[in-house]
Amino acid sequence: MHTPFRAGIIGTGSVAGMGLGATRGNHVTPDRIEMSHAGGYAATNEVDLVAVADVDRKNLSLFGDLWDVPEESRYTDHNAMLSSEDLDAVSVCTPTMYHHEHVLDSATSAADPDVIWCEKPLATSYTDAAEMVDVCERTETELLVNHTFRFTEKFMQLKAALAERPDLFGDLHSAHLQYRKELMRNSTHLLDMLIYLFDIDIASVSGFVADPPDADPPTDDAGGGGYLLLENGAFVTLDCTPPRAASSMALQFLGSRGKFALNVDDGEWRYWRLEDGTHIEQPLPIQADDTWVWDTDYAAGFTTGARHVGALLQGEATNCSPGVEALRSLEAIVGLYVSHSTGSHISLPLDRPLRTVTIQSW
Repeated sequence: MHTPFRAGIIGTGSVAGMGLGATRGNHVTPDRIEMSHAGGYAATNEVDLVAVADVDRKNLSLFGDLWDVPEESRYTDHNAMLSSEDLDAVSVCTPTMYHHEHVLDSATSAADPDVIWCEKPLATSYTDAAEMVDVCERTETELLVNHTFRFTEKFMQLKAALAERPDLFGDLHSAHLQYRKELMRNSTHLLDMLIYLFDIDIASVSGFVADPPDADPPTDDAGGGGYLLLENGAFVTLDCTPPRAASSMALQFLGSRGKFALNVDDGEWRYWRLEDGTHIEQPLPIQADDTWVWDTDYAAGFTTGARHVGALLQGEATNCSPGVEALRSLEAIVGLYVSHSTGSHISLPLDRPLRTVTIQSW
């Protein structure tokens, strides 16, 4: 058995290891901390968390104590960590506006990680994201993007079923994707699932963006939506306008041979097979049950993600959430913002001047 691989984390926010929904400050509520990069590493035997960096000394201390990171391996400068530690993997868990800097610094550092596990969305502009992908390719670093639903059992089984049994669904005709407010933060999951399940390029977009929230630092990440036309002619509507308290992550896909309705927040997944012009409901064609539970299904995604990091490091897997695919969803989101601002329909790939448009998110 090999010695566990060594991982470092940049950023000590909730998704790094404080826990989604956990309290920040002088203490951390123990529930849900497993829904994090550190929680994923702790649940595996393949990778050990050995170092962490954050500019906030208080949060750095809190995080280090929570995850038993040695005092000497807690850094207030990420570059100091990258120059001092021998790391096989680096998790980038900082706000989106810093992903570009931290991924490039990690990929070209003395730490020389083989895998960078970066939070979503990949970057704030197409140009920055494309450079991240290019630099990681040049340095032979796997850029793994934490679109967590790709690491969950039910979505993985659904993707496999669609690939192995094309008669279940046929050709995609249309889709409706809905999630809570914040177009950048949340529609990245929806668009990534569209790309993950069907691998069809987006040909054009038309978008609507609500007024951005009053936030410090300022952010452009507001509720919004629009529609997308795919290369195969399929029509997709996207809605990220509902308030958080009323929202539900829902994905509906209509194909030439059947249809799916996947409601993540309500836990209900349903499938209908098209027979002689009539949709007949049947059991979902996956091994897992047809319900979804955030605290088990979603939480397990971080453990699966960390194990995937270990498998990549051992050369036993192909990157299941590569940066080049995250680039596709980001490009569509930028297109939605440009469409709203210009009142026009935006064709993809984006024209070169539009690739520098920056969309600030958390």
